Amino acid sequence: MKFHTEYLWFNTARPREYINITPSVEEALVKSNIQEGMVLVSAMHITAAVYVNDAESGLIEDIDAWLDQLAPRGPDYKHHRSGEVNGDAHLKSLLMHHQVIVPVSRGRLDLGPWQQIYYAEFDGKRKKRVVIKIMGE
Repeated sequence: MKFHTEYLWFNTARPREYINITPSVEEALVKSNIQEGMVLVSAMHITAAVYVNDAESGLIEDIDAWLDQLAPRGPDYKHHRSGEVNGDAHLKSLLMHHQVIVPVSRGRLDLGPWQQIYYAEFDGKRKKRVVIKIMGE
């Protein structure tokens, strides 16, 4: 079995952004020369997420609104007692999850017809990273 690791770095302009990282994951897969296996894509921060879904702007707006309903921004988080003011970002990360595993078949990401890999930032405007770990033959 072979392994290949790459990192993506982000420093978003806004506190919250959704970034399609599928092309970057595909580039890492090509460099790995792995034909059959798995790709793990994981946000290395507790206020960010990685998810798979449709690359449609209306859906992204719906996801953003849904997250704000479940974990609204505001001062009412016990986490804020620590001096941080990003309690909602931690909860949004839990709702979306921090990583995905995507199969690799015949040297390509084996995604469904509309599936794309996204990095979701919930407490941005500072440097953060994602690890891409490719495993297989």
